[in-house]
Amino acid sequence: MSIKVIIMDVDGTLTNTQKVITPKTKEALLKAEEQGAILVLASGRPTSGLLDIAKELKMDQHHGLLVSYNGSKVIDCETMETLFNQALSVEEGKAVLEHMKKFEKVRPMIDKGEYMFVNNVYDNMIQFNGAPFDVIQYESRGGKFKLCEVDDLAEFVDFELNKILTTSDPEYLQAHYQEMMEPFKETLSCMFTGPFYFEFTAQGIDKAKALDTVLIPKGYKKEEMIAFGDGHNDASMVRYAGTGVAMANAVQDLKDIADEVTLSNDEDGIAVTLAKYMN
Repeated sequence: MSIKVIIMDVDGTLTNTQKVITPKTKEALLKAEEQGAILVLASGRPTSGLLDIAKELKMDQHHGLLVSYNGSKVIDCETMETLFNQALSVEEGKAVLEHMKKFEKVRPMIDKGEYMFVNNVYDNMIQFNGAPFDVIQYESRGGKFKLCEVDDLAEFVDFELNKILTTSDPEYLQAHYQEMMEPFKETLSCMFTGPFYFEFTAQGIDKAKALDTVLIPKGYKKEEMIAFGDGHNDASMVRYAGTGVAMANAVQDLKDIADEVTLSNDEDGIAVTLAKYMN
């Protein structure tokens, strides 16, 4: 059966280590669209952090889909219609943000409209790979957000949140994530989306649920889907698609469940694999 849906995580999968799409991969994806396939970006990023990539890949001309916030929201690139949206309730958001106050090195980040809200815009550095890393600048710029400082996020939030993103040194998160998620492990989805990211979304939310909710009613079959990923939060969609592909740079847990492992995001792994499945 031919491939009709190409599903891709963004960071570490579609983009290389310089955060750009390589010419070979871009060419392969544009060709796939011309052959009738649709592209789906499935990322932990907010919707605003996917729009430039979608335009680069001409997804706005081919009804491409944006699965953002780790599966909490789906948008049709051509019409900008919201096809699926399942956010945290105000009460759930407040409870998570209140609980995060117990962890002095954890920095929560939330967004609304064009703004990303944090407790302290100057408390922005973590240690990653042995060097200081300005994570708040990285996240706000990646999502195209203006930064705004709020003393008490839990008190401030009176709106639904598609996700609550928290960050800290990877070692600190590994030591504390179970305690961070303990009050919510039966009621919310709680997961690592990167070495220095741990996030909270509504119960049952993941990339596979978003795909199933939107793609099956459109008439697509799992066997017609191929999914590429590199992280723990890509596991659901790699299992879901008829062909699940892990990048060479993926975490081992994802490689273990994937149907195949391709080259890395710096070696045009997506393009190389698509060449085998598409004419």
